[in-house]
Amino acid sequence: MIDFKERVRQLCHLHTGLSEGEITQICEIAESFEMTEVEDDVFIDVLSSMANEAVVVYHRSPCPGKSVYQFPVTGKRALRENEPGVLRTLETGIMSQGLVANTQENHLVRQTVYPIKNQAGVIAVLIYEKDISDNIQAHFNMQGMSYEDGEMSSMLTAMLQFKDSIINQLEDAVLVFDKYGFLKLKNERADVYYRQLGYLEDIQGLHYDNLSLDQTMFSEVMSQHSSSPCCPLTVEVKAAGRYYQVKRLFIEEKGLCVGVILHDITEIRNKEAEIISKSVAIREIHHRVKNNLQMVASLLRIQGRQCKSPEAKKCLDDSVARVLAIAATHELLSTEIQAEVDLMEVIRLIASNIERCFVDCHAIKMEILSEQGICLDSDRTVTVALIVSELLHNSYEHAFGDCSIGKITVKTRAEGGLVTVVVEDDGAGFIVEEASQKSLGLSIVRSYVKDKLKGKLSIESGNKGTTVTFTFKQ
Repeated sequence: MIDFKERVRQLCHLHTGLSEGEITQICEIAESFEMTEVEDDVFIDVLSSMANEAVVVYHRSPCPGKSVYQFPVTGKRALRENEPGVLRTLETGIMSQGLVANTQENHLVRQTVYPIKNQAGVIAVLIYEKDISDNIQAHFNMQGMSYEDGEMSSMLTAMLQFKDSIINQLEDAVLVFDKYGFLKLKNERADVYYRQLGYLEDIQGLHYDNLSLDQTMFSEVMSQHSSSPCCPLTVEVKAAGRYYQVKRLFIEEKGLCVGVILHDITEIRNKEAEIISKSVAIREIHHRVKNNLQMVASLLRIQGRQCKSPEAKKCLDDSVARVLAIAATHELLSTEIQAEVDLMEVIRLIASNIERCFVDCHAIKMEILSEQGICLDSDRTVTVALIVSELLHNSYEHAFGDCSIGKITVKTRAEGGLVTVVVEDDGAGFIVEEASQKSLGLSIVRSYVKDKLKGKLSIESGNKGTTVTFTFKQ
């Protein structure tokens, strides 16, 4: 026969991530009940770390008296839809008093649930159960508390008169409590929300402490009201896998005290989580694309080193520069949360890659200037990256063919909804008309500016150097 403490330890290890010290604390509480006579069924439940449910780790039958249960329940699950008080107290740390529950053997009981805490928070709950199967149905059939004339203020009376046509049409749950903390008024949406939270009986007349979702008790609410009487309090909570915005209002009316509005924001939070998940996936894709492009560039370099034809080697080197220009954009996209990329960061990466390609040209200096930050979508950033890469590559190769002393400047500016990029050097110029017909690089530049950016291109070249300017809509 397994000792009850050993059974508690086995179940805690199996279903939770509780530490040895926390499990020992639970065992000590269970041991104290073994040496005590109890009138009700007493349980200790823990929150499963693998599912949104509780697990029974200890049961003490009434002594003297008869248990509600015919079969052992240790190790059984306690679900939110059957035992709302258990899950509520495990999640909030607030005692749940007198809530109706449906047992594993389909008996209706009324539970009082106490949190078992340590410095880190709630580690388990202690549950007292009373059998109410014989008289609970009459309670369920009640239509709620009746209101006597004079008990309610005129405002509340008006709300009750128009309840079907006004507050029951609201998408938010409305609950109004009296000065003692008992629920006096609710709408149909409140019934829907609390049924989703697992409440089995009509919540009308229940105390605030049994309905609170944001870890506050009525005494704390009243204390806050005393210190900040004009300040509505809004918090966000998660319960039963759903997200709620809880807003508390203090009502200065006869017989009334606190109003609570529950706004279900689950869809919003789920969409946000979905966006974050997709953003992470997209960033991972950009990271892998960048790695693959760098691998392609490495293969092209290897092929270039083995190539005996100078012309073929040059073509391979040009392809390496183009591949790395695209990889630079994906490298930034893999680290950015937003879908847009800082253009200057891309240009700096491209400039660094070009300098590594012409490592022997130390005398050539490169300067990157920008009047302000410019962010573009990924498609246009890749296009600009390829254009700038071609222009820088041409400057190194043709303007300073012998790696003589020189300077290359890249400037960007955004003005009037237009982005302008200027690449200029002080090297040897060329005849624009002739070069445009022969140069693949300039053909790529013209095509990309016209077809992809829908922009305007200007090339000026002479004895003092070359200036290429292209402009497009931001």
